[in-house]
Amino acid sequence: MSPDPADQRQHPRVPTILRVDYPHGRPLRDVTENLSAGGFFVQTEQLFAVGDELRLALSFPGLLDPVEVAGTVAWVRIAAPDQPGGVGIRVESEQDRRRLGDILSSAGPNDSAVTPSEQDGYRVLIVEDNPHIIEMYSYVLKKLASNDLHGKVPLEVHFAPDGHHALLRLREDRFSLVMLDLYMPVMDGFALVERIREEEELKGIPVIAISAGGKEAQDRAMQLGVDIYLRKPVRFVEVLETVKQLLRIR
Repeated sequence: MSPDPADQRQHPRVPTILRVDYPHGRPLRDVTENLSAGGFFVQTEQLFAVGDELRLALSFPGLLDPVEVAGTVAWVRIAAPDQPGGVGIRVESEQDRRRLGDILSSAGPNDSAVTPSEQDGYRVLIVEDNPHIIEMYSYVLKKLASNDLHGKVPLEVHFAPDGHHALLRLREDRFSLVMLDLYMPVMDGFALVERIREEEELKGIPVIAISAGGKEAQDRAMQLGVDIYLRKPVRFVEVLETVKQLLRIR
């Protein structure tokens, strides 16, 4: 079932990635996209039907404490080769709509947003062995540097083909963010995340996992300490918005 165009016009949707938890009896996590004051879309492999009532907690590591809202499944998107599946959630309660509005306000432009000094800049480590995917992530980060940072704050992009080489790089240099796949040779992404979260000097680095793994892989990665899990095929705007939020770029 497709989204209701009238509802989309009434509540313009903003590409905002948040973590979705199911606080009452479901130890699972998904992610949102296209948040509005009237609802949001949840990328999920779980089976929901139109009319299902859900209570969800929206959060983002280090930026937004969990905010619980209640909603109803308004439409369902079937997974396709070029996009993940999921459900559109309509929020009816005025109180919960205000909560969504507050989240949107805090995610919008803010001149006082935290940014690094021009001397420090950002350093991002991409851990991936697929050259085509590396090219896409590199393009996203170049756009971020030129458009959102206006070329005024340095953004360095570094690469590692597997977890072993990534761990060596992380121990040698300072990094602001790690983007990784979960399935790689030598040392996979699961082992790398575990090592990052164990080492005192590394455990505070934000980590995005972008993988084609299913729900089991997502749950395991989140339990090990991944901040946000995006499921392949991933879209440009998802990667861009998630990186911006984790680096606190507004």
